[in-house]
Amino acid sequence: MKRIQILIALSAIAFVLYGFMPASDKNSNPPVGLEIGQEAPELIFNDPDGKPIKLSSLRGNLVLVDFWASWCGPCRMENPNVVSTYNKFQDKKFKNAKGFAIYNVSLDKNKDAWVNAIQKDKLTWKYHVSDLMGWQSQAAAIYRVNSIPANFLLDANGIIIAKGLRGPNLEQEIARHVK
Repeated sequence: MKRIQILIALSAIAFVLYGFMPASDKNSNPPVGLEIGQEAPELIFNDPDGKPIKLSSLRGNLVLVDFWASWCGPCRMENPNVVSTYNKFQDKKFKNAKGFAIYNVSLDKNKDAWVNAIQKDKLTWKYHVSDLMGWQSQAAAIYRVNSIPANFLLDANGIIIAKGLRGPNLEQEIARHVK
């Protein structure tokens, strides 16, 4: 009986001491997931020229992972807001990031329609990707995207800090991170 009491006491002490440890000692890496505070899952898809672009290659920047398609009316209506936000913040200095980038993920099946929409909507940033699988897109499956437009804002370490930003909320959230 005395051994059980000692084991319980030692467990309680260990539990209390664990609570006082700095967060960095408990778990230095947040789990990969889709919730705010979690590390965004990696994406590696081809740009219109067939060159693979890794989402993680944009680390160090504030990154908007933006899901859309050329055939999506609400996406096309939201694109001017995304363009305006990008133009406003592309050259700004940020508190905890070296810049602002957009990683555009298209759920198109038709490459020409995708490329034409990029040009027509003046999506001037350089990170556009698609597997041209439409709703069967692996990126959409990984991010559990079942309606578009959809987006996730990542900090410089690839941690999700906001999601579902549309209209003026996108600009307001980006502005919070400017020096």
